[in-house]
Amino acid sequence: MACILVCHGAWSGGWSWKKLREPLRAAGHEVFTPTYTGLGERAHLTHPLVDLQTHIQDILGVIEMEDLRDIILVAHSYGGMVGTGVADRVPGRIRHLVYLDAFVPEDGQSLQDMVGGGEPQAPFEGWLLPPMPGAPDTAPEDLQWTRPRRRHQPARCFTQKLRLNHATPPFARTYIHCTVKDGHDPFRPIADRLRGMPGWNFHAMEASHSPNITAPEALAALLLELAQG
Repeated sequence: MACILVCHGAWSGGWSWKKLREPLRAAGHEVFTPTYTGLGERAHLTHPLVDLQTHIQDILGVIEMEDLRDIILVAHSYGGMVGTGVADRVPGRIRHLVYLDAFVPEDGQSLQDMVGGGEPQAPFEGWLLPPMPGAPDTAPEDLQWTRPRRRHQPARCFTQKLRLNHATPPFARTYIHCTVKDGHDPFRPIADRLRGMPGWNFHAMEASHSPNITAPEALAALLLELAQG
């Protein structure tokens, strides 16, 4: 049995992993899908000072309070920033860090640095950034489910630079690249860099950017395979 802990993507929440909980738990694994401060059911806690470190601390709090160990940490999209910070703070508790079409920052990088630098898009109400549109292959019923639940996110989450203490993690790392994209794919350069790099496993997944919503069966099968490995 493994402990699977999810760092979800931007504008989202633990709710977006609802389709994965049952198949992963049915296989005997513990599954935790917490929501960051200011998003999902915690949207009422948002304020201008919420940043990347806030979200890292959210996940570290779950690890501490639940006393989680031997963790398979699954980091999706923006969650790659969060998951990298979490794993750097408690490397001894991580068994495997899985990046799902996610950003993989180095020390001193922000998400905004990774997508081209400069200033972020004009924020709503001065400090909140609106959600990006959903993947083009998202089913109508899934759009009805996701759209009302996605929330504007504080801009500091994207502009705060991540500070890392450990250069070479002691745990396994896997990158899953979702290959079905409509237009620009900011994760392809990351995937191309990590494919074949020592210390990394790599999987190409024929799915759009959020397979936890659009291809849950295929994603569950892949995560179960990684958990067994």
